[in-house]
Amino acid sequence: MTIDISFYHLQRQTLSHVLPKLLEKALGAGLKTIIRAGDHEQLQHIDEELWRFTPDSFLPHGHAKTPYPERQQIYITTTDENPNNATLLMITGGGEAVNNFGDFTRCFDIFDGNSPDMVAAARARWSTYKNAGHKLTYWQQNERGGWDKKG
Repeated sequence: MTIDISFYHLQRQTLSHVLPKLLEKALGAGLKTIIRAGDHEQLQHIDEELWRFTPDSFLPHGHAKTPYPERQQIYITTTDENPNNATLLMITGGGEAVNNFGDFTRCFDIFDGNSPDMVAAARARWSTYKNAGHKLTYWQQNERGGWDKKG
């Protein structure tokens, strides 16, 4: 099964700044989301950042240590679990390409463009996904912090 995969190349802002904005849009569209963090430390950091994103915003989320994972609109994990039956996967930790997207219909691969290792890993994932026939788009952050579609 092929899906839409959008690569988000961070250059001007951090994941902590960008991720909540993307999640707000996903929630506004009625999408349940899985955030796949690179490790437990990143999972904890994302959890904390989502609670304090803005005082007037609420991004309902949970993880393995919170009750009712199946009820979470946003679920943060380090594994390939999908307890909330999400259709949107956000990958924030880089690493290897996903081999099985299961029930996901869309994937955001968000990577730090200031890290040569993260860029190299993202290029490898792009190649793997392209060879698998997935529909790919590439978004690069511009000087204003917005996104320009580059591919």
